[in-house]
Amino acid sequence: MAQKPEDNSGFAKSLRDVGPYLGLGLQLAATIVLMVLLGSWLDKKFGLKYILTLILGLLGIGVGMYNLIKTVNDLEKRDKNDPKK
Repeated sequence: MAQKPEDNSGFAKSLRDVGPYLGLGLQLAATIVLMVLLGSWLDKKFGLKYILTLILGLLGIGVGMYNLIKTVNDLEKRDKNDPKK
C-alpha cells in the first residue's frame, strides 16, 4: 500500500514525534489540582483548617512529577529503540 505524500511531510512527522508529549503538562496540572481540591473538600468535611489540602497538594506534586518523569523516560527509550529513526 502506497503512502500518501502528506504522510511524509515535515509537519506530519513533527506532529507524530511530539504527539505523545503534548498532554504531559495538562496531566501534571490536573493531578495537582485534583489532589488540592480533594484535600480542601476533606478539610471542610472533617473541620480541619488546611492540613489535608497541604498534604494532598504535596502528594499530588510528587505523584505528578513521578508520572511525568516515568512517561518521558519510557518515551525516550521507545524512541531510541525505534529502527525508523
